[in-house]
Amino acid sequence: MKIEIRKLTDQEIQNIRNLPIWTCEISEFDWFYDEKESCFLLEGEVEVETETGIVKFGAGDFVVFPKGLKCRWKVIKPVRKHYSFG
Repeated sequence: MKIEIRKLTDQEIQNIRNLPIWTCEISEFDWFYDEKESCFLLEGEVEVETETGIVKFGAGDFVVFPKGLKCRWKVIKPVRKHYSFG
């Protein structure tokens, strides 16, 4: 299972601004995605470890986590992100 990371266009950023916001302080935790999540990081830096390796992303990145992904989050800098499931 692959985590997708890309930059958004200005128009895509405008379209995502109405989504809910999630925040998280520096921490580490295990996570399982029982549905697909798409998120846009406004602030922060994260490393996510999966069975295939470590993926790093941060402020300005749009990230898609596939349904069924089991991973470990390491929040290096506090996170603030827009997100949606499904």
